[in-house]
Amino acid sequence: MLSLAILTASFLALAGAGASPASLPVVAKRQGADALSTFVAQEQAISVKGVLANIGGQNSSLVPGAHPGAVVASPSTVNPNYFYTWTRDSALTYTMLIDELLFGDVSLRKTIEDYTTAQAILQTVTNPSGSLWPAGDGLGEPKFYTNLTRYDGTWGRPQRDGPALRAIAFMTLAPALFNLNETAAYMQFYWPLVLNDLRYVGQYWNQSGYDLWEEVHGSSFFTIANQHKALVQGALLAQKLNTTCKPCAQAPQLLCFLQSNFWNSSGGYLTANINSNQVTRSGINADPILASISVFDANASCNAGDFQPCNSKVLATHKVFVDSFRNLYPINKNATAPNAVLVGRYPEDTYYNGNPWPLCTFAAAEVLYDAVHQINQTGTLTIDKTSLAFFQDLSPNITVGNYTGATMTGILKNMTTYADGFISAVQPHLPSNGSISEQFNATTGESLSASKLTWSFASFVTMARRRAGEYPISWGAWHPLANTKMTAGQCKASSYNSTGSYTPVVADGAPNITKICSSEVIFSCNASTEFGQNVFLLGNVTKLGGQLNNTDKIILPLNTGNITSDNPQWYVDIWLAAGQTVGYQYVLQNGSDWVFERGPVRTVKVPACGSGKLVRTSDSFRFPSS
Repeated sequence: MLSLAILTASFLALAGAGASPASLPVVAKRQGADALSTFVAQEQAISVKGVLANIGGQNSSLVPGAHPGAVVASPSTVNPNYFYTWTRDSALTYTMLIDELLFGDVSLRKTIEDYTTAQAILQTVTNPSGSLWPAGDGLGEPKFYTNLTRYDGTWGRPQRDGPALRAIAFMTLAPALFNLNETAAYMQFYWPLVLNDLRYVGQYWNQSGYDLWEEVHGSSFFTIANQHKALVQGALLAQKLNTTCKPCAQAPQLLCFLQSNFWNSSGGYLTANINSNQVTRSGINADPILASISVFDANASCNAGDFQPCNSKVLATHKVFVDSFRNLYPINKNATAPNAVLVGRYPEDTYYNGNPWPLCTFAAAEVLYDAVHQINQTGTLTIDKTSLAFFQDLSPNITVGNYTGATMTGILKNMTTYADGFISAVQPHLPSNGSISEQFNATTGESLSASKLTWSFASFVTMARRRAGEYPISWGAWHPLANTKMTAGQCKASSYNSTGSYTPVVADGAPNITKICSSEVIFSCNASTEFGQNVFLLGNVTKLGGQLNNTDKIILPLNTGNITSDNPQWYVDIWLAAGQTVGYQYVLQNGSDWVFERGPVRTVKVPACGSGKLVRTSDSFRFPSS
């Protein structure tokens, strides 16, 4: 790893070097010392400390035993147990911390190094989603124990946003090192980590997975938007490094998919998921709002292809999303626009009976601060039929057209005031110590679910920075590579086959791995189950537990993503040593009981080395007779 001495000198120099505006964060402090600004400043400091207290290492006051650099979702261990490290949450948290470092907090250098080592290790951990070698499918595993070991319980897997977000976090660090002539160090320690994740994105972007709420199996707006950003950012970074990123060539296909599939024209909003089995939901969701702030680029225009915050469809989605909660939560008292309210994940939410989420409410504010900046940058506010209803909430007499000067300034002032309202909606419900939970009670405002949620703290910090006019380094949303348009006939569900290219980053502390020739096997089993029951796979090879008929060896849960009302198909896609014959059996988990299916041991022949074939079983669970 890059030595701490080098990092210290580098970032101290960066903080005072006055590097070029194109490569350092845009900073334009907001004026005023009103009561809300005072609260935001105080809570911002509390939130940074709250994040650091939830990370293993030197500041881990709330998460004893966590590996250095491991982001613990929450100190909560019961009702709910969030004492795990999620790839997605960790990447979002560290993107915020890297921005904080670039804003001048050089004390964060050690925790960024710790994160780098932790992620290098996690990339190599074989898990229920797969492994690093040979096909990288294990990179889609959503969560691990905080000591960086695999989690073998049932879960919504794979989740394909994590690798993209982790690559983005490490790419966010690159411009600072380039400014300090540390390109060679970046190439050695960070680019290999990034490239593993970009290979995953290029290979698996067109395969369904679970959304950021870990509930819906399909294609998620949030996932596709961040995958597109990662590939564009990767392509531009590869040019700077004088190398190649072959999977990054998929970026135009992702943009085409993003633009073609998620706009609900009848409802006037961007829907959260498509190709999913969740037919009872409207698709109104925080997902597109969170995606827009994640791909925000202060230098981008409103018509950039990836739905920047000032895009008309994003603003229209904001209105529909916020309005869906006005009459839903008693605490909002049926407030009408332009009054801000507390919002949740989606209106049909039933988790903890469905409640407001602080991080979603902060996102509703942040996306508006971002949009105001982008509109100011262009000098013209364009209101079209799509965004008209949003702007009419703020300025009732406004009509379709282009606005400049004092008129534009007045509208944007109303927009900023509206954004402030979302912070004011949260403020009364925070405890005096500034702790931010996962949820508020929809009636009383009492904190609910996981306490001291890391993502909640991180979301406050990024929102506060945008409110202050402080923006991260441009990632290239304005660049032609990010806006390559394709015709409908050119759009296809393509991918870049990275199998055999994934490599552990030993220089960062990752263990080396044995690279045996492997072939793909998809185990598929029809099993009619009841709520709370799950199906596991057990086999006589290491990846499947290593021993049949032994409850201590049950480590591989099957996935539910292919289950429909007519076809209860559980499955798992895994790579096994080529050419061998594997014995296996299915096991039903029913609460604390394990039910082994009856009948002879099943066997499957793994395709030969280099055959390029996969084998798919078609089994039905053999329930024991009563």
